[in-house]
Amino acid sequence: MKAPKIVVIGSLNMDIVIEADRYPQQGETMLGHGIRFLPGGKGANQAVAAARLGAAVTMVGAVGTDGFGQELVKALQTENVGTDAVRVAEQAATGVASIYVCQGDNSIVVLPGANHTLLPADIDACREVIATADIVLLQMEIPVDTVAHAARLAKACGRTVVLNPAPAQKLPDELLRNVDYITPNRTELALLTGRSAEGGELEAAMRELAGMGARHVITTLGAEGSAFMTQEGTLTHVPGYVMEVVDTTGAGDSFNAGLAYSLALGQSLEEAVSFAAKVSALAVTRFGAQPGMPTLQEVLDFNG
Repeated sequence: MKAPKIVVIGSLNMDIVIEADRYPQQGETMLGHGIRFLPGGKGANQAVAAARLGAAVTMVGAVGTDGFGQELVKALQTENVGTDAVRVAEQAATGVASIYVCQGDNSIVVLPGANHTLLPADIDACREVIATADIVLLQMEIPVDTVAHAARLAKACGRTVVLNPAPAQKLPDELLRNVDYITPNRTELALLTGRSAEGGELEAAMRELAGMGARHVITTLGAEGSAFMTQEGTLTHVPGYVMEVVDTTGAGDSFNAGLAYSLALGQSLEEAVSFAAKVSALAVTRFGAQPGMPTLQEVLDFNG
């Protein structure tokens, strides 16, 4: 079987992960019990996850000239992710994410650095790569104008666009109109639509987002699984899996990579969401975003 081609356009960060028993209170100094420096960034995480599933992945992004940047590019290359389109920015440091991990959950502060130097002109320089992709996978840790331009170019080339709208922010209508699959969590869905996405309000919020232009809406619901809405307006819930959670840092990224990989193979949306749920379930059982991404065989062997 020919490997699907996925182009990931997004961020590369060095994750500085601090482990502690709880989160510090405002003004408090407390002791942690571990620190790790791990390759991250939503874009790079999704690229690694897709590559481990067997996709031929090209990463489009930017790093600084510092050691962190060199490490991040090397980490991608080790995972067989193409890095020719990762630009080295002379005027900015590599992006950094400060991550507190407490009792299996996490809290994250991101400093974009070189990620915010990625401009529409950089996307134009990758037109040939984008034109041959099965899926173009986007997130929101690079400038919104660059994301919008990437989606516009991908659609002009006849490509399928998957947008993970994280971190949460308002999105221009033009961007949404160029998105085939959008994958907010409840918080992101609420911000995008301006309405509650809890309980019985979930369907109405997803329907509103679909009305804003995105062709298919998939909402991740944490331990409750996920739900998706087709263009016809049918809502389907896909249950999650009960797992022994170690670290949720890469959960959303693994889900998006699994979804993109499955869609690139030509599977139905329901099949793709179910596959993505398995990828995400396995990812949270290991520490670290990129190190925790499962292989295709592990996903195929997983029975929940």
